[in-house]
Amino acid sequence: MAKPANKVTESQATQATTPPKQPGPVLKAAAGPAGWADERLSLAKLGRSNLRKIFPDHWSFLLGEIALYSFIVLLITGVFLTLWFKPSMAEIEYDGSYQLLKGLHLSEAFASTLDISFDIRGGLLVRQMHHWAALLFVVAMYAHMMRTFFTGAFRKPRELNWILGVILLMTTILAGLTGYSLPDDLLSGTGVRFVDGLIRSVPLIGTWAEFFVFGGEFPGDLIISRFYIAHVLLVPGILLALIAVHVGLVFFQKHTQYPGPGRTEKNVVGYPLFPVYMAKAGGFFFIVFGVIALMGAVMQINPVWAYGPYNPAEVTAGSQPDWYLGFVEGAVRIMPGLESHIGGTTWSWNIFIPGVGLMLLFPAILVAYPFVERWVTGDNSEHHILERPRNNPTRTAFGVAGITCYGLFWAGGGNDLIAVIFDVSLNSVTDFLRIAVFVGPVIAFMITKRVCIGLQRRDEARLLHGAESGIIVRDPSGGYEEKHVPVSQEEAYTLTQHREYLPLEPISDGEGDGMRDGEVKAENMRRLATRFFYRDSLRKPTRAELEAAAEHQSHGNGHENGHGNGNGHGELPAADDHAELESGDAASRSGSTTH
Repeated sequence: MAKPANKVTESQATQATTPPKQPGPVLKAAAGPAGWADERLSLAKLGRSNLRKIFPDHWSFLLGEIALYSFIVLLITGVFLTLWFKPSMAEIEYDGSYQLLKGLHLSEAFASTLDISFDIRGGLLVRQMHHWAALLFVVAMYAHMMRTFFTGAFRKPRELNWILGVILLMTTILAGLTGYSLPDDLLSGTGVRFVDGLIRSVPLIGTWAEFFVFGGEFPGDLIISRFYIAHVLLVPGILLALIAVHVGLVFFQKHTQYPGPGRTEKNVVGYPLFPVYMAKAGGFFFIVFGVIALMGAVMQINPVWAYGPYNPAEVTAGSQPDWYLGFVEGAVRIMPGLESHIGGTTWSWNIFIPGVGLMLLFPAILVAYPFVERWVTGDNSEHHILERPRNNPTRTAFGVAGITCYGLFWAGGGNDLIAVIFDVSLNSVTDFLRIAVFVGPVIAFMITKRVCIGLQRRDEARLLHGAESGIIVRDPSGGYEEKHVPVSQEEAYTLTQHREYLPLEPISDGEGDGMRDGEVKAENMRRLATRFFYRDSLRKPTRAELEAAAEHQSHGNGHENGHGNGNGHGELPAADDHAELESGDAASRSGSTTH
């Protein structure tokens, strides 16, 4: 006998139910392959843990993205060019469409470059896009590294990523050199001749190294094919691996963020990777791609047909390397003649020191600096909040001094053009640069440090005396003054969030008991370094000073606006007490998410 059905109450009978929403045809079609892949690769679990990862939002973070997207454009355009380029130095008679070179004997590399430029549909556009993307790639990398340096983003735990960035930069320069030389035109051949001189300047092994690289005496008949293999296979593979590790470490260690309310060393305030950040990054890629395409279409670069084929007996007047190698050539040009004759051999120090030596010294300084600064500060804690450059004036001054030195070397690479354009003596330009590369960085260091300290004083004035209101008031005696209004809690927190390092006095008698003489000397050296780094920096206002300033501003402005600042009580956060604002949710103010 069948059992009676369960009773249904009136409320259940009258309650409306909404049927579940059915997926569309596209989702239904994708459900099968997605389920198959998820069962084997656990993609859903991986996506849940990573697609909602938070990334901060600031325009300066786009510099690294520009470098990444430029590299992608390089790969896309490079694949097109490899289909038509012939990496051979064998001579043929040119029979292409460029009439001025018709009938001349050229290398196959140069002839194929002309064919790409004049006979392949879209070839010149793609070739110029490739060259512009290469220059933009290096520019973006330099800018990205400067942002990282000036904000202290290289500090623990990101020292390894900083080192990877330096290796990436030097590898990119190598990629630019090998690609720049492939067309085998007179300008690029002059650059290869310069590289040959650098190789031969290496003491003892220089001649052997030259024969090894060029397959005999310069120029040989193998260098284009060897550069081609390095440019399209070896160097891109290294770059891909380095970029993957570099981006992976950023993803793993979480992104740095600028100081501000709600931002601490233990969280990230920004937008989720999916869908917000991925949509913004995808749109930005097409912007970068479009700008490079526009530059390739309307801005001529490297017109090899105007230079002609390479001939070792000829040199292009006013020849200049691509800008990222200009500092090396400039150093060689302004270096005084200095040679030694030892054991029947000539040691060309005037080439080796500014050329090979500078190429080794430049990355060595970049790699060493994070560890030098950590030794000076003695700070081994993790840092995820960036520093404003003004709050570390010595580091900022070192950075500007390095940029100044680099720029002067770079100007030295065009000393002949400077002399011609400005109608001055070439020797005078060279003599000036020989002095300026030593004096200029020192002047730049001093000026930058004073500017940073001046900006610190302005921040201190805003904290203790308020911000300018733009309201001019005339007092009964006839004088004029501008009313100041207290800064908001958010701004006060941002201005006082940085960590403060104090200069240390040398170890006094009795303080170094139990330490060996070598340890005492090393510690005194470190303390002396802290005085050089932080002696001139302003100290952050104390809690008492901030409270007194808030009280004074509250009384002084009470008749005009009722309260001292936005919180209605005339209070400012203390320099060492940010708990209230740290616990605040900055996402509610900016529409972002904390993670």
